[in-house]
Amino acid sequence: MSSDLIKSRKKLNSVTTLLKKGKYMPAVQGVHDGLILFLKTQVMKNEREEFEDLLHKVTYALNSDKELRKIYPLVISYEPGKERALLDAMRELLQELQKALNESVKGDIEAIQAQKKAALEQGQKHLDSEEWDKATSIFDQLVKDFEGDADLKADIADRYLNAGRYKEAYLMLDGALKDDPNAIHLYNRIGMVLRKMKDYETAEKYYLKALTLTSKDEYLHYNIGRLYYDWRKWSKMAQSAKAAVAINPDFDEAVKMLKFAQKKLGE
Repeated sequence: MSSDLIKSRKKLNSVTTLLKKGKYMPAVQGVHDGLILFLKTQVMKNEREEFEDLLHKVTYALNSDKELRKIYPLVISYEPGKERALLDAMRELLQELQKALNESVKGDIEAIQAQKKAALEQGQKHLDSEEWDKATSIFDQLVKDFEGDADLKADIADRYLNAGRYKEAYLMLDGALKDDPNAIHLYNRIGMVLRKMKDYETAEKYYLKALTLTSKDEYLHYNIGRLYYDWRKWSKMAQSAKAAVAINPDFDEAVKMLKFAQKKLGE
C-alpha cells in the first residue's frame, strides 16, 4: 500500500473519534483530505474494497451525528465509484461549518460588546452620582475581565476625565499605552490629563514620545502648545504653534496661539 493510501486510511479512520469529541471541522476535513489522497492514487481491487467499506462507515457516522445534522440536514450519500460526488458534498459541508463558526464567533463578539456596554453604563451611573469607589470597582473589574483592551481603557479614562477624576484617568491611559504603545491618540489624551493635573514635566515627556512616532499631526503640536501655555513657556509654545501652522495654515486656533506666544515674547 502506497504512503498516500496509508495517510488516507489514517485520516478516514480518525473521523469517528473526532465526531465523538465534537470536532466537526477536523472530522469533515479528514474525509475531504482522505478522499483527495485516495482519488489521486492507483489502487488494487482489494485496496478499493477496503476503502469503499471505510467510506460507507464514515458517511454513516456523519449522517448519525445529531449535532452535525443540525448544521447540515441533507443526507450524505456514498456509492462505490462516485467518490468525487462525496468529495463535493464534503466541500459543501465544510462551507456550512465555516458559516456556522463565523455566526458563532459573531454571536460571541456581540455578547462581549453587550457585557462591556452594560458595565460601562453602570460605572458611569456611579460616576454621575459621585460614588467614586463603586465606579472604580466596576471599571477595575471590567479591565481585569478584558485585559489588553486598550480601547476599553481609553473609554474608561475619558469617563474619568469628564468626571474630573484626573488621577484615575491617567492610570487608565497609562495602562492603555502599555497595551498599544504606538497609539498617538492615547499620548494626546494622557498629555491633556497630566496638564490638567499640572504635572507639566511628565506631560511633556509623553508628548515628546508621541513626536517620535509622528511629527505630521497638527493637533498634536497644538496640544503641546496648550501644555506650554499652562506652563508659561512662551518660546516652546511658539515653536509648537509654528509647527502646527506649518502643517495646516488654516488651523485658526494654532494661528491665534502663535500670535499670542509671539506677543508674549515681544516679537
